[in-house]
Amino acid sequence: MHNAEKYICLALGALLLFSAVLYTVKSNFTVGTGLAYALGTLLLAYGLLYGRISTVLPLWAKLCFAFALAFVAVFVISVYICGANDTVNYREDAVIVLGAGVKGEKIGSNLQERLDTALEYHEKNPNAVIVVSGGKGNYETISEALAMERYLLQNGVPQDKIIKEDRSTSTEENFAFSKKILDSHFEREYTAAYITNGFHIYRAGCLGKAQGIEGLTHLSAKTPWYTIVPNGLREMLAILKIWIFG
Repeated sequence: MHNAEKYICLALGALLLFSAVLYTVKSNFTVGTGLAYALGTLLLAYGLLYGRISTVLPLWAKLCFAFALAFVAVFVISVYICGANDTVNYREDAVIVLGAGVKGEKIGSNLQERLDTALEYHEKNPNAVIVVSGGKGNYETISEALAMERYLLQNGVPQDKIIKEDRSTSTEENFAFSKKILDSHFEREYTAAYITNGFHIYRAGCLGKAQGIEGLTHLSAKTPWYTIVPNGLREMLAILKIWIFG
């Protein structure tokens, strides 16, 4: 049993570190990748030094460690489950594509999944305007919105169906600035959906509703496998912050 615990920690630690490195190379360093590096290193060290640590740590400390890991695992899994049920009806007047990492001018893996999902939505509802929302962050030489606009144009979306929002630096601002643009664009009541990766659906929905966008629906994009844990860890902290501080 003890050897099983040791090897489980070694395997999980190695997998977390590998996914964090791959995410950093393919996209940018984020809070989530930092958490994955930290947790992966901790698990790997625990596995490598298991013989010494297991004789020093009291039972209550081991139980707390196991409980913390279980809590993180359940929370991350729950985040993805919440994002699995799409609510779009493909009759919305607008769709907001939430920004994600751009490395230089290259679209990151999460963002490409969001844009590919937006293209699928556009095929089913070509009348909806698409708001590409995202400013210029660290490691980015252009705004996320500009990179998104270029990708959609290259894939056949007409220019007059794309609205660029390139000032936001957070999900909250994505919705706040996009709402102002859409309010001005329609000058009437309108319906809107948002597109983001599954791990982000729950928090984005909370923030979108808080900005007063009524009847907001959502469509989830796939999440590349190597980003699942880093994104889940980051999202866990962000959701806990909303729950605790509002």
